[in-house]
Amino acid sequence: MAKHLMKYGEQEFSVNLDEDCIACELESNTVSLPQRTAREHVDYALDHPIGSPRLEEIVKPGQTVCIVAPDATRLWQSPHVYIPAVVERLNACGVPDAHIRILTATGSHRSMTREEHMAIVSEDIYKRIPVVDHVCTDSKNMVKAGVTSHGTEVWFNRLAMESDHIVLTGGVVYHFLAGYGGGPKYMLPGIASYETIQRHHNLALNKGFGSGSNPAVRSANLTRDNVFHTDLEEAALLGRPSFLLNVVVDEQYNIIKAVAGDMVKAHREACALVDAIDGVPVAGRTPLVIASAGGAPKDINFYQTIKTLANALAVVEEGGTIILLSACTEGFGSKDTEHQIRDFASMEAREKDLRAHFSIGSYVGFLFAESAEKYHLILVCAMPEEAFAKTGIHVTRTLDEALALARRLNNGNGRLRATLLPHGANTLPKLA
Repeated sequence: MAKHLMKYGEQEFSVNLDEDCIACELESNTVSLPQRTAREHVDYALDHPIGSPRLEEIVKPGQTVCIVAPDATRLWQSPHVYIPAVVERLNACGVPDAHIRILTATGSHRSMTREEHMAIVSEDIYKRIPVVDHVCTDSKNMVKAGVTSHGTEVWFNRLAMESDHIVLTGGVVYHFLAGYGGGPKYMLPGIASYETIQRHHNLALNKGFGSGSNPAVRSANLTRDNVFHTDLEEAALLGRPSFLLNVVVDEQYNIIKAVAGDMVKAHREACALVDAIDGVPVAGRTPLVIASAGGAPKDINFYQTIKTLANALAVVEEGGTIILLSACTEGFGSKDTEHQIRDFASMEAREKDLRAHFSIGSYVGFLFAESAEKYHLILVCAMPEEAFAKTGIHVTRTLDEALALARRLNNGNGRLRATLLPHGANTLPKLA
């Protein structure tokens, strides 16, 4: 029997299934890319923009520029590499430091510390250029950009809107709502008002109370039926960003490619690369999916495990069984997620609260609870079982215990065909 291993915290569990029960084990694809240093990737992208002139041809001497940068939750993108590269280009075309501002795309996250600012932009840039945190609740510092076709009234940070140019930066990965991160997400929710964020995020739910989550709002979906994405992109374009620089990283968080230029066209190229690496074709759905979040630090809390659930949902059969391995040593990781899981006894009550007080954390809790209504959902984690008592989520301590429970939940059937996702937070099953 071949050995199949699943990471869990700092350890690994063996998948004790007969080999003929394993339909497939998904690994990321190998893609041939030029071998460059992180800075070389960034410089190459800036020299070869997509769908746009070079930054030096767009920005005129003496104009003001707002660089939108990631916050401290996105340090894996190595912004300390690409922010200085953008500043250097601006200086070279006649924009002094005094005409540049760096605005962190906090969305609805907290403000950053001085040390976090330096980690984001580099110590040198921090000493030269003001770094300002976006505060979504500061209504007096918002400017109306327009209204989307979905009815989202769009307000963006005044510092960005009153600059001659907005330059977006960031990293691109799968995103379980927007399809992909990066690109327009650095406008919305990045530098949008709280009211705009709330109105937009409610598009993750179907219209009409009781209809739950919208299945088209999911990873890798950039089609028109993903209204979350289309509204997001339309809103971002109302802010008229001048230029974009985005990066793609590998599992060790090394920059393996950068793209620059037009916000939509350059972002699409980065999305295509993410999909080429982590979009893995499968022949069909299976009644059992076993997915690891990837071990520490990827499975540090329950909130982060949503990426693994989203990918497992893409390949499990209707009414099937999902086993998620995520140690969650730091618990829920989000008060809003915990509120959705712990404080409601029905999906109706959860949905009512979510529609009134939408947040990503709340949606994560709602999607987990909703998935446990539709599937047998088993979580291998260190959290107490009673934390999930008001949901259909089952908790075990080991994978063997989870497999035994899966058999009981399926009337003793121990021959369920399984899809294995050892890198469940990254690899997305793509049905042929």
